[in-house]
Amino acid sequence: MKKIGIIGYGWLGERVASSLSEKYTISVTTTTENKASDLNSKGINAVVASFPDYQLAEPISQWTEIKDMEILIITIPVSEKSCCVSSLYNRIQNLSAFIGDFTGQMFLMSSTGVYPDLCKEFTEDDIPLESVSGERMLKNKYSQLNILRLGGLMGDNRLLKNYNVGNLDHAVNHIHYADISAIITEMIESKAESKLYNVTAPIHPAKSQVINAQKNIPDGESFEIKGKKVLSSKLVSELDYVFQYPDPRKFHL
Repeated sequence: MKKIGIIGYGWLGERVASSLSEKYTISVTTTTENKASDLNSKGINAVVASFPDYQLAEPISQWTEIKDMEILIITIPVSEKSCCVSSLYNRIQNLSAFIGDFTGQMFLMSSTGVYPDLCKEFTEDDIPLESVSGERMLKNKYSQLNILRLGGLMGDNRLLKNYNVGNLDHAVNHIHYADISAIITEMIESKAESKLYNVTAPIHPAKSQVINAQKNIPDGESFEIKGKKVLSSKLVSELDYVFQYPDPRKFHL
């Protein structure tokens, strides 16, 4: 079986790993010894790794298992929202030392947060990767990098009704984790490289409509839905992809 490395075994990394584990051999990174030990006891090859946003006296050692991997998936944040540009540069340098000169298929889980909060529809052309520091820095090092700009991660225990949200008349840009896994699988099988895709469910109801659906409350009168909508039409067109969960109002079903 092909070997896949997942850097960042958090909420999303765990679900992607679970989805891919039947077809691929999975190795992952986590940030604590306890979690790594627990995963190894369950048969998941895990190592402890973190990527600080400061320059280290000694460079991080390269991931030993990476020499046998054909695919790498990065789920840790590499955005200016998580740190300033200089700190981001250090984080990516540390990450790159861990990855080395990896030449296999590669995925970065980015975010639709790169788009400004304006009342319009956004495509990938509106904010090219050259304008996003973290995406640009990694793409300059790894030309084969696929970048997936994920909407709000939802499914399982993540439901909008459980959060304190404002702007209830604004559109959601959500994505079910099952679709993320399925899209990655399709891209692996098609050997996709150097792609930039928005990954959001194609239907964009208002936050209030999603919450009402999750609480089994009928919608009231129709109203104008405000806010930004991040479109995944490029992904649908190029991959001929059909979403498993196209409507965020049904993510909980």
